[in-house]
Amino acid sequence: MALNTSIAARILRVNHGGEHGAINIYSVQIAVARLRAPDLLPFLREALDHERSHRCQFRDLMPSREAKPCRMMWIWGVGGGVLGLLTGILGREAILACTQAVETTVHRHLDDQIRWASGHDDELRKVIDDIRAEEVTHIAYAVENRAGPGFRWLERLIEAATDALIWLSTRGDSTRLARELSPD
Repeated sequence: MALNTSIAARILRVNHGGEHGAINIYSVQIAVARLRAPDLLPFLREALDHERSHRCQFRDLMPSREAKPCRMMWIWGVGGGVLGLLTGILGREAILACTQAVETTVHRHLDDQIRWASGHDDELRKVIDDIRAEEVTHIAYAVENRAGPGFRWLERLIEAATDALIWLSTRGDSTRLARELSPD
């Protein structure tokens, strides 16, 4: 049971930190989008509300699983703010590319977490599954509203940075968990 509690605690730490980063991304993008992409403001505000709710949900589950906030929370926050600022300045397409890249990367990790939590921690599984459903709407919006495949380089960079931060925040557990759950 201690191993399961430890894995659940690490899942909650990284997800809580990731939501903190996402809040900063969307908050800064909203500030810049007022000038660069005002048509995205309704979507960005809705996504920000989702991320705030997700962070609270993960935080609420932490005490019963002996989880504490991620030690790298400040990196998630600063990184999110910088990413939000850069993509906001680059404009509409970069904002949507950022959403698509971050949410797609997170989606992969959430899928692994759901597979692990099934049978180990059904309350955690349900929360992650519900959050994942909202994150899918963010991906869909970004894909449907992009003008084309531009900023592919930015997507790759954001995906790599997000994966690296998840790996660091879980001390490699994200990779080990994915490997364990692999159907091979």
